[in-house]
Amino acid sequence: MVVLLAFLLLLLSYGAGNIHCSTVSHENRTDVHSLLEFKAATNDPTGALRSWNRRVHYCNWTGVRCSSLKPERVVALRLPGQSLSGEISPSFGNLTYLKVLDLSSNGFSGLLPPMNLLHELVHLDLSFNSFQGTIPDSLMNCSNLHYLVLSGNMLQGPIPKKIGSLYNLLGLGLARNNLTGVIPPTISNATQLEQLDLGENELGGSIPDVFGQWPKMLELSVGENRLSGRIPPSFFNLTSVQILGLYANKLQGELPPDIGDTLPENILFSLGENMLHGHIPASLGNASRLQLMDLSDNSFVGEIPIFGKLPNLENLNLGYNMLESSESQRWESLYGLTNCSNLYALTLDNNQLQGAIPDLVGKLSTKLTRLHMNGNNLSGIVPLSLANRSSIIDLDLSNNSLTGKIEGWLGSLINLQYLDLHGNNFAGSIPPSFGNLSELTILSLAQNEFEGPIPPTLGKLSQLSRLDLSYNNLQGEIPPEISELKQLISLYLSSSRLSGKIPDDLGKCQGLITIQMDHNNLTGVIPTSLGNLLSLDMLNLSYNDLSGVIPTVLSDLQLLSKLDLSYNRLRGAIPRNGVFEHPANVSLDGNSGLCGQATGFHVPSCPDASPRTGRHYRLITVLITIIGFLSLALLTCFIIHEKIPQATFSLLPSLGEKFPRVSYWDLARATSNFSEINLIGEGSYSSVYKGKLKQVKTEIAIKILDLEIPGAEGSFALECKALRGIRHRNIVPLITECSAIDNKGNAFRAIIYAFMPNGNLDTWLHHQGNQAAGRHLGLAQRISIATNIADALDYLHHYSGRPIIHCDLKPSNILLDIHMNACLGDFGIARFYIDSKLRTVGDSSSITVNGTLGYMAPGIVV
Repeated sequence: MVVLLAFLLLLLSYGAGNIHCSTVSHENRTDVHSLLEFKAATNDPTGALRSWNRRVHYCNWTGVRCSSLKPERVVALRLPGQSLSGEISPSFGNLTYLKVLDLSSNGFSGLLPPMNLLHELVHLDLSFNSFQGTIPDSLMNCSNLHYLVLSGNMLQGPIPKKIGSLYNLLGLGLARNNLTGVIPPTISNATQLEQLDLGENELGGSIPDVFGQWPKMLELSVGENRLSGRIPPSFFNLTSVQILGLYANKLQGELPPDIGDTLPENILFSLGENMLHGHIPASLGNASRLQLMDLSDNSFVGEIPIFGKLPNLENLNLGYNMLESSESQRWESLYGLTNCSNLYALTLDNNQLQGAIPDLVGKLSTKLTRLHMNGNNLSGIVPLSLANRSSIIDLDLSNNSLTGKIEGWLGSLINLQYLDLHGNNFAGSIPPSFGNLSELTILSLAQNEFEGPIPPTLGKLSQLSRLDLSYNNLQGEIPPEISELKQLISLYLSSSRLSGKIPDDLGKCQGLITIQMDHNNLTGVIPTSLGNLLSLDMLNLSYNDLSGVIPTVLSDLQLLSKLDLSYNRLRGAIPRNGVFEHPANVSLDGNSGLCGQATGFHVPSCPDASPRTGRHYRLITVLITIIGFLSLALLTCFIIHEKIPQATFSLLPSLGEKFPRVSYWDLARATSNFSEINLIGEGSYSSVYKGKLKQVKTEIAIKILDLEIPGAEGSFALECKALRGIRHRNIVPLITECSAIDNKGNAFRAIIYAFMPNGNLDTWLHHQGNQAAGRHLGLAQRISIATNIADALDYLHHYSGRPIIHCDLKPSNILLDIHMNACLGDFGIARFYIDSKLRTVGDSSSITVNGTLGYMAPGIVV
């Protein structure tokens, strides 16, 4: 009896505890109701809000923190980077005791939620979502705010003038939106402001003079806007500022001579891409804490100051100015830079520097990875001391008047990835030591006086993606080892006096997009192996001594848009399909033996067969009959064979485990520093830009991952993995990928595709705004597009080596090339499957919803 009574007491005690947990919602119905409405309106693919149920006390819900007083009120909600999306419920504004709200780096959209009742709010971070509309004036009622961060959204309109009522602000971040208008002077009312970031918007007008009234300012950035006028003198009273970003505006005037003394704490000083002029103040050499100095793309004149007192300087960019230095001045500035032991990037390109490169270049920092001195008036030989800087990855000395041979200093630069020496007077042979530069991805020796053969050791450069040897005095044949460059994208050998045949194995370089071999002495026939180059966009073999017929395989290259075979000795019928359907894109002049019925080429018809060939014709007829019978028999065997389960296989060779590499700077140049003019699309994890790589005429599409968004890194890895081993005419051609560090030292990931000039299918089906009314698809085009995508999916599911499920098939992911052929793109959430049950590789379940809101990929039950 005693035992039973004890058991009942324990049971009742346990039940009482449970009753408390299940009834806590009655202590604060308003807060619980607001949170549950928030959850109901939120997409939660990762289960971050799994604990938000009535079996758990709401103060113990993930991300929720309550006050210690009774009744317990919600004072903080922190859910950054949880892949949440949807619109925020208006009832959210009823959390009147809320002090901290952090929903950053998610996918929330719609208008900003009403917050006029959140008078206790101190910290608000909604950055890196997809909020739209304007910044509401009601937000200014949150007068206790210390930090307001709305960066990385799609907000538009002006910055509210009432923002000056937020007197307690310490940090304000509105960067990376579409804000317009001027910077309201009332913002200076927040006299304790320490961090202000308004960069990457469309703000105009001048910088308010009142900006100098922040005695505690640490970080100030208004870069990448449309600000004009002079920098107000009060700006340089910000003696505590550490980060100063005014880059990419239209600011004018001169810098004050004592700027380095008035900004002693400055670490990052970025004024590039403006309209500043005058001399670079020598006092900047006194700002001993400087790590980055960017004054590029201005109109500064005179000599480069001595920066020997900047021991922390890591990146110095003075490119695209009118700076001077001559041999007589002995490059005094370079003497000072030898004291900057942390310097890793020195950019002096496109100035008016003269004379020989001083021997002191070999005494620069042992950490130096980037040296750009291109586009100046440099002459003489490159000092042998440069060989001491084996840390250099990116070396550009192009477009100068440098002379001599290069083998004396080149072979020791074993870490080189980018080497551009074009547009000089270098002579001698191309040294075989190039074969030791195994990391090289870009090599340009064009427009020099190199002679002798192309060294076969270039075939060892397994990472090479661009090779330019054009406009030299080279002799001999193109070495067959060039065909070993499996990552090659662009091959330029124009005007180089080369002879012999085009290597038959060049078709192994299946990533080739551009081939230019014009103005040489090449002989023989055009190899049919070029038909394997499915990504080829431009082929120029003009002004050679090639003979034979035009291979019909060239008409099968769907991406080939520019073909020049003029002034050779080609003969026979001109193909009629593919690029030959567009005579304006094909040059065949100077080949008198061409004939046929191809439209637009104005050549005679090919002669009929002579009587002498009658017997041959009858023999061919018999052979065709026999071959037709054999083909029918083989087809029957094939059908029977297909009924037997077979291992999956790949229709095309794999691209290999490594893509060719391009640098961040290549892509920045290709897109005019990622200009908004070149922005052609945005997705959940990325932005897509149109651009042209340097010296490559082919347009490309560059998909740049926003690594601050959770899941972007995984999307990048998955898309690379999905596309690495697949090649199909109806899948967007992958050119390369880029894993690098950007100009701010952050991780940078990009995927480069062939550009699709007709956009995506969605824009053809659903016209928006003033979009061209003439963009309509006929029935035949719609059937063709559907067939193209069906072919792509059939290939992915059955013939790609391992079955791939795309998971996000929709009109905006179907791209159209110049001929309106449809190509499937965006494999960011694709899934790989194995065995007959289609079990997801590496996943415990494959029933997670992926893709676009409103769309569900084919369900797979495991």
